[in-house]
Amino acid sequence: MTQHHVRAAVFSAGSWGTAMGKVMADAGTRVVMHARRPEIADAITTTHRNPGYFPDIALPDSVAATTDPAAALDGADYLVLSIPAQSLRTNLAAWAPHIGPDTVVVSLMKGIETGSGLRANQIIAEVTGLPADRIAVLSGPNLAGEIMAGQPAAATVACPDETVAHRVQRACHTPYFRPYTSTDVIGCELGGAVKNVIALAVGIASGMGMGHNSQAMLITRGLAEANRLAVAMGAHPATLAGLAGVGDLVATCSSPLSRNRTFGTHLGEGMTMAEATAATRQTTEGVKSAAAILALAHAHGVEMPITDVVSALLNEKVTLTEAAAALMQRPPKPEHH
Repeated sequence: MTQHHVRAAVFSAGSWGTAMGKVMADAGTRVVMHARRPEIADAITTTHRNPGYFPDIALPDSVAATTDPAAALDGADYLVLSIPAQSLRTNLAAWAPHIGPDTVVVSLMKGIETGSGLRANQIIAEVTGLPADRIAVLSGPNLAGEIMAGQPAAATVACPDETVAHRVQRACHTPYFRPYTSTDVIGCELGGAVKNVIALAVGIASGMGMGHNSQAMLITRGLAEANRLAVAMGAHPATLAGLAGVGDLVATCSSPLSRNRTFGTHLGEGMTMAEATAATRQTTEGVKSAAAILALAHAHGVEMPITDVVSALLNEKVTLTEAAAALMQRPPKPEHH
């Protein structure tokens, strides 16, 4: 199934952007990555490697890179966005004039904008003026390093227009990467954003020496609160039981490769926020999104006790000991109501 006529512009050349660029190229899509630094763009184009993230893994020959947004977007069927959620609005405003009349925007982002409480797909719509059927979301248990190594993985591609979701699915379907389609954009985005906060909680527990039972409890109750918020905002509960919900949550909470879990572990081991930030080189979406998610919970009248505690700890409103006690002690009540 070659699709060399299909082209994707991937913004930008971070770890997940690079991994998705490789997936799409392996699926037969021609990929141009946008990198900020000329030396990264040159290396990707000439040596087919990304020295900043995966220096030892070859990218397909059909992957090139540029520092010029207009060149990257020229003739692109897809604009794949993988940048920190908090810088999406500013960056996209600069790139938007170069988006073609038929380009579909695919968001890989898992954060909620602080201040506005908006999800990535809402920001994309606001900044570009694109209709909902031109914006898709891809989310799932996708640790970039494992995907770069060709290990089997799956994800959910969500778009209100099923035809568009199927088109994106074809553009990134490989023997090792299996995308499923959905129309539940809200569920996919909230599953991806909330799980980062829960992963922080699991990391904190792990850093404090708590074992698998405690971590499984946080994952399970974390899924329950993600589900409550998502359903209150119009998502389908089945989405949260799928790849973009429980799948992504388990991968992120279980893996030492997960940035959010690692950040939480640093806090659990007694590091300050500043120390944990310095120790974590890459973007940790949950740290920025926790307060915004909590504000959404309050706005929708939803209880999110784990998110509440994590947010308080991140804002240094509670001590680590107080946070641990709050995470582990919840009032007895029926599991399902």
